[in-house]
Amino acid sequence: MTTQATPFVVTAHGEIDLDTAPHLRREISRALAEHQEVVLDLSEVTFMDCSGLGVLVRARNQADRSGRRLVLRGIGRPVTRLLELTGLGRRLAP
Repeated sequence: MTTQATPFVVTAHGEIDLDTAPHLRREISRALAEHQEVVLDLSEVTFMDCSGLGVLVRARNQADRSGRRLVLRGIGRPVTRLLELTGLGRRLAP
């Protein structure tokens, strides 16, 4: 019998920018260190700049290096636009 663990969810709220990105980076890093699968819920994000994008790239790299799974959920217009403009949609999208 195989049991599947429930993913750990990190929810981001509001703006992810130079001021708030370090906090989000720490939360995701901690979650990836402690859980096999982490879901990053971005449905409540109203704005994201390149600092937030850097957090996503680092989180994806950390997950890949450690054999963990990172899933982005609730990608709204602010994040979608940034992923399209940078060409990182395929690397970061679910």
